[in-house]
Amino acid sequence: MNSKFLKLSALALGLIVSSETFAQDSVATALPVPPVFSPSTSFSTWSFGVNAGVLAPTLIYGKNDFTSWKADIGYGAYIKKQIWPAFGIQANFLGGKLKADNSRELGNGSAPASPYSSHETSVKYSGSINAYLSLANIYWMNRTNVIQPYVTAGYGLMGYDVDLTSSAGTTRFNPETINESFIPVGAGLKFGLSNNIMLDLGYQMNFVDGDNLDGYHSGPQNDKFSYTHIGLEFALGGKTKPQLSTYNPVAAMEADYIARNAALQSDLAAERAKNAQQLAQVTTDWARFKTDSDGDGVSDYFDKCPNTPAGKQVDGAGCEIKVTTVNPVKVVVTEEDRRIVAEAIKNLEFDFAKSTIRPSSYPSLNRVADLLKSKDFSLKLAGHTDNVGSNAANLKLSKDRAESVKSYLVSQGANPSRIEATGYGESQPISSNKTAAGRQNNRRVEFTLY
Repeated sequence: MNSKFLKLSALALGLIVSSETFAQDSVATALPVPPVFSPSTSFSTWSFGVNAGVLAPTLIYGKNDFTSWKADIGYGAYIKKQIWPAFGIQANFLGGKLKADNSRELGNGSAPASPYSSHETSVKYSGSINAYLSLANIYWMNRTNVIQPYVTAGYGLMGYDVDLTSSAGTTRFNPETINESFIPVGAGLKFGLSNNIMLDLGYQMNFVDGDNLDGYHSGPQNDKFSYTHIGLEFALGGKTKPQLSTYNPVAAMEADYIARNAALQSDLAAERAKNAQQLAQVTTDWARFKTDSDGDGVSDYFDKCPNTPAGKQVDGAGCEIKVTTVNPVKVVVTEEDRRIVAEAIKNLEFDFAKSTIRPSSYPSLNRVADLLKSKDFSLKLAGHTDNVGSNAANLKLSKDRAESVKSYLVSQGANPSRIEATGYGESQPISSNKTAAGRQNNRRVEFTLY
């Protein structure tokens, strides 16, 4: 008996050491949890296990036809398909020997009344299909299932040979293998050692459909035997997927809710910061609306000529109006001046449906600005469009384009008080809007120099 337990202890120690060796590369890093409602392809659903342990005629539950059971080494293996996080189907194999004798006296101190003193049963094969139920995935308060309690039950077939020793010391050998069905019921604990390896500690009671497991029929009850084991389970499908058996759907829903709530809080904080920035800008603009630093009657927000000397007459843009009262100079527009303006009109281009001037138009506009500065001309800008789009949109676009040209000329040093920008929309076509060429002609900004 002692030698058997020494062997079992050495085997258990070997399984634990080997499991730690396999787990070295993956214990430190946990795989990401797939999101809620992920398909089964996101998980490892197949696994296989190997185990070894104590095989006995009965342990923990009930009695058999012999009074004293003897522990022996059993061994097993299985392959499992996880259907849902808490449920799977498992195919089991079990082998080993079962031994018992009548060395223990009955409760009244008398020897058992049996023609046999001992038996040895060799389990040649034992295969069963079991339902596997993981309790950790049902207990919703657990976020992770590092320790996984489980129960199993199923149905199987087994074949065994029985050798009986009579009370007189003679042994009867049964040359034929006995085949019986049996019902395995078990429970156990699994411990996650890594992303794809689990330590399995379990107990299984097997109820045989017959009273011939020990070769002797002595009562109305059927025989049974137990298997207490330690083993390892290995997930198939690579190391990049978590096991479906360790997945907790409720914890995944909670994690998804927390992530969504954090994202919403982040978006809300960003929106609040944006609103605060806009409010600060509005406050700054409002202060400029109310402030007239140079006292010329035009608020700083609209004042294009700040720091105008006190007492000077200004226009609506806050720029000083220069009045010539002595020897006024007559302004003469020459053909060269008109050519410069015509060239600017010809080269003027905007981005499609926008008031943004394209850089290719800058050189000719620069020459117009130089002309306005050198000869003190006045300029009227009239924006026009074709009839594509609504009247209101065309009127706004024509006005914005004329204002865009004015802003550019002012940026080049032209006097804003001498430039007038007006938009007429589609109201003054110079060609038919029924053709592409006609519409192109109608999309224009006219320059009138005076």
